[in-house]
Amino acid sequence: MLTMETAVAELAEVPVIDLTHPMPGFPDDDRFALIRLDEQGVLFGFRSLAGTGPDFVVVPPGRFHPEYAPEIADSVVDDLEIVTADDVLLFAVVRPGRTLAETTINLRAPIVLNTTTQRACQVILEDPELDVAAPLLGAGIR
Repeated sequence: MLTMETAVAELAEVPVIDLTHPMPGFPDDDRFALIRLDEQGVLFGFRSLAGTGPDFVVVPPGRFHPEYAPEIADSVVDDLEIVTADDVLLFAVVRPGRTLAETTINLRAPIVLNTTTQRACQVILEDPELDVAAPLLGAGIR
């Protein structure tokens, strides 16, 4: 079975991520580079390859919220050509605060990545228990 540490280590070799659907608000950006920002595999840059596109910081949400286990719709699984759960990594977009305590992540709209096909999409989950501005450190599921 693929562990988070192994998956993150292997992910460092993924040069380009193709989005099956653009992220909300960025209709022209469908190719991103996933750039490891630290040696522990906790912080990643998610940078549009369009040149003028967005540049996000993303994190594996399970590292900060171990109870986080969103249900991904079958249509997303099909769209990303996911065969096994071992091929999936989730990332949450970080909204930096003035301090680490004020920094939040979006648990309601994770980026779902198939590490085998290097295809991804941001999924907007309908679970009202998931916070769009969950504290990076602390409880994010109400």
